[in-house]
Amino acid sequence: MDAFMHSLALPLEQWIGGPVDWKQIILIGLSPIFLATFVIEWLYMRRAGRTEQFNGKDILTNLNLGGSYQVFEIVVHALFFMTAMHWFYDHRVANVELNAWTILPLFLLVEFCYYWFHRTSHRVRWFWCAHVVHHSGEHMNFTTAMRQSMLYPLTGYWLFFTPLMLIGIKPEYTMALYAMNLGYQFFAHTESIRKLPAWYEYVFVTPSHHRVHHGRNPQYIDKNYGGVLILFDRLFGTFAEEKETVEYGIVRQVKSHNILTLNLHEFRDMVKDMAKPGPVWQRLKHLWAPPEWER
Repeated sequence: MDAFMHSLALPLEQWIGGPVDWKQIILIGLSPIFLATFVIEWLYMRRAGRTEQFNGKDILTNLNLGGSYQVFEIVVHALFFMTAMHWFYDHRVANVELNAWTILPLFLLVEFCYYWFHRTSHRVRWFWCAHVVHHSGEHMNFTTAMRQSMLYPLTGYWLFFTPLMLIGIKPEYTMALYAMNLGYQFFAHTESIRKLPAWYEYVFVTPSHHRVHHGRNPQYIDKNYGGVLILFDRLFGTFAEEKETVEYGIVRQVKSHNILTLNLHEFRDMVKDMAKPGPVWQRLKHLWAPPEWER
């Protein structure tokens, strides 16, 4: 596995002058499948007479956000943050190979790290400043999955995965497994699938679970953080079942299709809150307090 990935990465490493971010390489490779799936979803929903979730401006905004996210991450992440990840890997306590015996437990570890990254992204404002972009859409279709912030690397999402590198998992493997996790999540962003079999709904993240996650209904806020598995939400008390119709978006909805506004509005608001008079410690608390916290 290592030799195969190295042979694929070598030309890219020589071109960009640094380690390859396999997450973005895999996601870019999957993009044609994502787009084709969206077309099928639209055709199916049009035939069913349910096209209210397909807003042209929103769809174009989602695609623009997805494109800028991929371009920004593949350059900045590869040149700077993959190097930082390798620093952690250089201080590992063991060596863990990716093979048929380890891929499942490693995938579970990535899912566990993702759960806590995702949960923190909702409960710590610094991380919410990037993640809010994904939740600012008021319609749910497959392109909503592409609604991503290009500032994720700068807020430090990758830090949540460094424990894996410290125990001996290569950054390239970690990012490749994370890409598989994100690839699965794409298919949870739809209203075309109502409910799946009960056993599947109990174990895995489904469109029903993820619609709840995108809801701004009071009972749905900060629920269902899982990427592939819903089990950690059930274990840690963050699970909510879809019951009433989901209202999509964020509590303080930003009405814009400008990708710079969408990427920066929460950072701007946080800085404004920190600039208000008061004790320095209270002003700084906006960085790590929940997004709704006020002083």
